Amino acid sequence: MTGFANKVVLITGASSGIGEATVRELAAAGMQLFIGARRADRLEALADELGEHVAGRKLDVTDPIDFDAFVDAAEARFGRVDVLVNNAGLMPLSPLAALKRDEWKRMIDVNIHGVLNGIAAVLPRFITQKNGHIVNVASVAAHIVLPTAAVYCGTKYAVRAITEGLRQEHDDIRSTLISPGVTATELGNDITDTATAAALTEWRQKSLTPDAIARAIRFALEQPDGVDINEVIVRPTAANM
Repeated sequence: MTGFANKVVLITGASSGIGEATVRELAAAGMQLFIGARRADRLEALADELGEHVAGRKLDVTDPIDFDAFVDAAEARFGRVDVLVNNAGLMPLSPLAALKRDEWKRMIDVNIHGVLNGIAAVLPRFITQKNGHIVNVASVAAHIVLPTAAVYCGTKYAVRAITEGLRQEHDDIRSTLISPGVTATELGNDITDTATAAALTEWRQKSLTPDAIARAIRFALEQPDGVDINEVIVRPTAANM
């Protein structure tokens, strides 16, 4: 666990759910955290609560210039960057026949372009320092396809492929895919298809809490140099998917 407690970790989508739980888990481990999300008020409250080792700024992951500025600000605050946790995501599920093109575009922009923007913002630094760790939060939807989830699954399959490509291209940079099963978060609260929203409520009768995913992320980060946890799938024990 060399240097684990001293790592500087950047986390996107940090204002709630898995992101917030990961901030709390890693702060408790003594890590230095720079956090980003659209809701700056929640970020500020979280940083104020957790103390001087947590800082952040508002972040739109779909804007490459904003993501670059986010990483620059983290480096200015803490002196370096060791880890990026790409956690921001959207899940407005619907049947393809509902033709919700705007929602498809938003999912692709956040779930795929957001991850790529994060990788682009940190990768040159990691190559230069010959060290770094990128954690991409995907989903069990990176492994299965379900009705109403075709586009969402497509975005998560893409994240899985991107993470594996990153692993193969860089011997000095660790890459981890975290694939949560059904988890009780705000993800999916923006579903506009009534039947799908009701189905999600039913699926969430058997849910993980976000801290379960945060512990999986910590497990990946705390491995010694030379050990790369490539993928972790975390499901509720009672889940069948």
